[in-house]
Amino acid sequence: MSIQGRQASLFEESSPAGVWQRDAARRALDDLFSLARQYKTSKAYFDLLKFIARFRFYSPFNDMLIYTQMKGAKLVAPPHRWLRDYKRRIKTGAQPLVILQPMGPVMFVFDVADTEPEEDAPPLPPEVEKPFEVRHGSVGRELYSTIENAKRDGISIIEKDAGSQSAGSIRVAQPGKHLEVLSKSKPKPEYVMVPVRYEMLLNRNYSSEAKYATLVHELAHLYCGHLGTPNDKWWPDRRGLTQEVCEFEAESVSYLLCARLGISSPSDEYLAGYMKENG
Repeated sequence: MSIQGRQASLFEESSPAGVWQRDAARRALDDLFSLARQYKTSKAYFDLLKFIARFRFYSPFNDMLIYTQMKGAKLVAPPHRWLRDYKRRIKTGAQPLVILQPMGPVMFVFDVADTEPEEDAPPLPPEVEKPFEVRHGSVGRELYSTIENAKRDGISIIEKDAGSQSAGSIRVAQPGKHLEVLSKSKPKPEYVMVPVRYEMLLNRNYSSEAKYATLVHELAHLYCGHLGTPNDKWWPDRRGLTQEVCEFEAESVSYLLCARLGISSPSDEYLAGYMKENG
């Protein structure tokens, strides 16, 4: 169910409260998309990316909501979490930040700057003081899980030896091949056959972290519509974009996901170089 659908379901749609709630949700989304237009310059866009990458506890959509309200936020949490996890209380008169709540309308969160410690509060850990600098630099099951999940969309991923300058690629597959995929939608999980729609190659000589960054980059090409779509309801068909735009979009996705996992990748260098050349 959509965000608007979940919110409207809390009220009778024909009642005044229901109409107000539905219209308020639409206005909020309209305002957000209007604010998004301000990121026309490359520096503003890159600053937004770095901000979203730092706030890994919330969705990118909620991160953008936070960014539009307080660009200097370091870490946000609701009052009960500040008290429970860090023994900090919200300062009197602090300004709440509004984000969307899963399975509900909205929730209020506060930045660490708007909190104060109790007498027995422990020091803030490094991941709170400097969340973006906490970089574990390794990938766990995310690589395997992403590969397995991609199979459900008919993406066959093969690792092979390649040169140091070839990380990976994705292309539309020839019809006739099928993948065996574990279906979780049936009452009892079982393997089903899914037609292979796309083929991806990954350089097996790369580290797991480099493979993950490449995997995300190539999947971004697909889900951003650069290769078209087998079904308009899945993702849009955006074929016809310039190669520069396609690469920039894919690298932006790779940067965000890797940074939110604490994985260092050269994506930020690529994006910074692109922005320097393109204003």
